[in-house]
Amino acid sequence: MTDTAVRIDGNTLRLPGGVAVRFVRTLRLPETGTHPLPPGLGEFPVRRVGDFPDTVPDEWRARGGVMLPVYLREAMWLSFAGTARPAALQVGVGKVCAVSGKPWSDRLSQQPQNYLALPRQPWLDGINTGKGTVRQFVAVPLGLGATVEGQVTGEEVWGGVQLQSFPLSEEALAEYHRQERLRQERLGRERTRSRRSAGAFGAAPPMAAAAPGAAPAARGRRSAPAAMGLGVGGSMRQEVYLDERPLRDWAENPAGRVFVHLVTPPQWHRITGEAPPPSPVDRAAYTRAGLPWYDYYDQDARDLAPTDTLEAVKPVGDWLGDDLEPWQQPSPGQVVPLKDAQGKPVEDGDW
Repeated sequence: MTDTAVRIDGNTLRLPGGVAVRFVRTLRLPETGTHPLPPGLGEFPVRRVGDFPDTVPDEWRARGGVMLPVYLREAMWLSFAGTARPAALQVGVGKVCAVSGKPWSDRLSQQPQNYLALPRQPWLDGINTGKGTVRQFVAVPLGLGATVEGQVTGEEVWGGVQLQSFPLSEEALAEYHRQERLRQERLGRERTRSRRSAGAFGAAPPMAAAAPGAAPAARGRRSAPAAMGLGVGGSMRQEVYLDERPLRDWAENPAGRVFVHLVTPPQWHRITGEAPPPSPVDRAAYTRAGLPWYDYYDQDARDLAPTDTLEAVKPVGDWLGDDLEPWQQPSPGQVVPLKDAQGKPVEDGDW
């Protein structure tokens, strides 16, 4: 029988089909301009709602899932590092799709695309606004209208984050395994040739691009109490990739899903008895210290088009007031390229 359980491994959510999701703390961006990717500053702790039946609200117990502590206006991103094989992952913010802006659905769609194609999509920092950008996830309380849910649907009922995974169909999975065997055989032959070349010329083996794993050198390693949801903050350079597989390659029904409740630090302490994480780091101090920001580029992938619904979502500053945290632009040398290097154009001459 297929396992549909979602499990917690440390602070990683593991959904059926090999999907791994971590919630990563990060620097909150200014709400004007477009910025490089902010760093990961450690994982949010994640706990099962069912482990605290006497202290969580009744409606949380009914929804089940997990919870994590987040400060007002704190920013986060979702890391998918460790996802074992191809999967389609739906991400909802207050049951609004963070990719398409459409209502939450138990079915995959490509018109418009309402999911992320993993593992090609390494992370998601915010809602898809198209043209190579997203707007950062920022925590806000329900009831003000500032959440994506409130602005898109006109009401704030759900809050939190919703995740739902779809594995490959049996036929597509068999073909994936076949292609993986061929790829591993090819890589084995290339590694043999690379070792010979390094031995002959003294070249060092190439270093892999930094993966979202350790911070700050890489991206990340983000009565009923008041509920929290996600609004949006500043814009950053990040693509949400078009899935190149046909829809028939994915299973028709989801393999598993989970509701992620967002808890204020005082609520976290009251519910779990644990001390919450310290308040977020000051971004100006981070930048002044010369620590890195990031730029991720995949030359073989295509970006999804923007959606009218999500393009119209306003940042939380429009609802909660101006962002008074100072901003210091990182120097060019602080922005570290990940994956493919775009490179400088080659100049032609007379010949």
